[in-house]
Amino acid sequence: MERPNATSTSTFHAGIDAGGTTFKCGIYDAKGDVIAKQRVKLSHPTDTADKCLHFFTQAMTDIGAELSDLASFGIASFGPLDLDPNSPHYGSILNTPKSNWSHINLRRIFAEKLGLSVAIDTDVNGALLAEMMEGAARGLSCGVYTTIGTGIGAAIVINGNFVARPSHPEFGHIPIMRHSLDDYAGACPFHKDCLEGLASATAMRNRFGDTQQLAEDHWGWEMEAFYLAQACVTQFLTLRPQRIILGGGLMLAPFLIDKIREAFKAQLASYIPLTDQNIRELITLPQLGDDAGLRGAVLLGIEAIR
Repeated sequence: MERPNATSTSTFHAGIDAGGTTFKCGIYDAKGDVIAKQRVKLSHPTDTADKCLHFFTQAMTDIGAELSDLASFGIASFGPLDLDPNSPHYGSILNTPKSNWSHINLRRIFAEKLGLSVAIDTDVNGALLAEMMEGAARGLSCGVYTTIGTGIGAAIVINGNFVARPSHPEFGHIPIMRHSLDDYAGACPFHKDCLEGLASATAMRNRFGDTQQLAEDHWGWEMEAFYLAQACVTQFLTLRPQRIILGGGLMLAPFLIDKIREAFKAQLASYIPLTDQNIRELITLPQLGDDAGLRGAVLLGIEAIR
């Protein structure tokens, strides 16, 4: 997957990583260096969009430029999304449990407010795009990015192409085997005990409160690793990806990745012989860290104007 080159003489590219809790806004220069970024807490769509617009307007003013100097703009958003360019609702969020956000046309809102063409895709597709161009999956042809945050979603690239376009996978809603100690009903309003319902950051908070206060040896982390390892086993046996990248807020717990690798090895049960080093190389954190989604949003915008 080649890195896109902008066709505009303008040197500024902007984007939004529109997550289920905050919208991360950012502006980059032509070299790919971040100039300014800011998080906006998710609230009512109009209020959220206005605060994002204020950031972009002020940030461009601070560098002696205007919104019209932006060469491109992309959004990597939580879903589900209508991503069919031929649909009258292209760029809209579909049915979501987030209050007031169902059927909001995110692409249209920002296109009208900014006076720019706006590219849009899922947050995980954006993050995987960035990781394949500049991060942990650079140079590979088959990779998966799974984000574990307010919800769970996955992006899949096979032979350099995103799976399911102009739609997108809904991997967060696959059924999984329940942990023997887990009696939580599930956080998903649609399926209860799907992957998202049992393993999202929302589900962890509902069980245990602030996960940042959970000790490394708390049994909840073993349970979480058990669920996320199932997701990795399913992805590995089905797709045989070269890299499985796990991102999102819950993966900021520094010890969780190794617990997932250990559970993955146990669940695979030597059916396919992988060494510990093989597993470390297969299941990784995003090289771009918490900025993978934002960088991906910007790259979506640049890709659209190639």
